[in-house]
Amino acid sequence: MNRRKLLEQCRKLLKAYHDSSLGNCRMPEDTNPGFSDSQAEERLAYFTLPMSLNYQRDSYKLWEAALKTFQDIETRPVFIIKQAASLPESELREKLLKYKLALQPNKHIQTWKTIIQTIQENWGTIENLFRAAGNDFLKLKDIVQNKHKKGFPYLSGPKIFNYWSFIASTYGKVTMLNRQFIEIAPDTHITKCSVLLGVIDEEEAGKLSKEKISERWREVLSGTEINPIDMHPPLWFWSRNDFNFKV
Repeated sequence: MNRRKLLEQCRKLLKAYHDSSLGNCRMPEDTNPGFSDSQAEERLAYFTLPMSLNYQRDSYKLWEAALKTFQDIETRPVFIIKQAASLPESELREKLLKYKLALQPNKHIQTWKTIIQTIQENWGTIENLFRAAGNDFLKLKDIVQNKHKKGFPYLSGPKIFNYWSFIASTYGKVTMLNRQFIEIAPDTHITKCSVLLGVIDEEEAGKLSKEKISERWREVLSGTEINPIDMHPPLWFWSRNDFNFKV
């Protein structure tokens, strides 16, 4: 791996992403109600809870379902922590299944229910969760991945936790301290890009854990102005757009 060449390629991809020359760069999370500054809790709930159901499914369809669920006055309570925590499970199931925000009638409902109850019992709101962490990524990581790990099913997993932290800081408008420690989240697209750029080889793509791939990216970007998670969108779209942009 030629690190100098790789960093040049990373900077080209970042520039192409920001100036729209990378191709279609509409993020799945761009499908949202468009929250005002006074809707901080609603915004955080919207960009947090569906994340826990984002496992092996089309992210665009997930967020389309989230938007329909939020816009419907009958189903919106699933996003309001206090209300959702008090809903009978049968009613929570009905609301989450209506627009296919949840696809699995048992597991997905339990995941959503566990998270909202954890938040309700410990902080009351998602805003208060972030306040308890001091809007600090490292403290939030300790809360979600260690102290209350069982209370955040799937959301506490390394891949989705890092990506959720990125979304919370970007779309959720959380001014995240220690944002530079958010790891890149190696899904299929990121892994393909990692091989193409020489961060890992073909054999490592099939053997290395997602955590190890994230570590490799951190090593590559160490000492530069690029935070690992900042490479996620350009790499993701580079792959989704069939690597049409030449680096």
